[in-house]
Amino acid sequence: MATTRGKKISGIKRHLLVDTLGLVLVVVVHAANIQDRDGAKLVFERARVKGGWLRLERLWADGGYAGQLVGWVWELCRWVLEIVKRTDDTKGFKLLPKRWVVERTFGWLVQYRRLSKHYEYWEQTGEAMIHVAMTHLMLRRLAPAKTRRPRDLTNEHKLAA
Repeated sequence: MATTRGKKISGIKRHLLVDTLGLVLVVVVHAANIQDRDGAKLVFERARVKGGWLRLERLWADGGYAGQLVGWVWELCRWVLEIVKRTDDTKGFKLLPKRWVVERTFGWLVQYRRLSKHYEYWEQTGEAMIHVAMTHLMLRRLAPAKTRRPRDLTNEHKLAA
């Protein structure tokens, strides 16, 4: 789970809960003045309400979610929340185990022009746009790589002559 803190999207934070493939399970968009740990509580409450993930046992999050949230998640959902921290001596970008999955998902999402900035007035519309983008991504992956175009029937008479 992660937010869009490092991205150039002002005024909002996007929290994603993704599976190990990077596909979105839960999305929460809220104002940027809410702290990450409080925003994460919104994500976990929504995930618990959906309740379709009975096999979910372990979650990974970055250092912004450390603190009392770990115990809160265990009490609420009985899920183990592990904080993946980078070392203090690391400069720049460092690929961290398990964290790259959600960062890759953010990378997929920002390629959609509508998600490159926050154009929406309501947070629910922003969440819906993320679901639409992920649906488009999944459908593209299900389709064959080279889809066959239908024959151009208007030029078929020229080929017969």
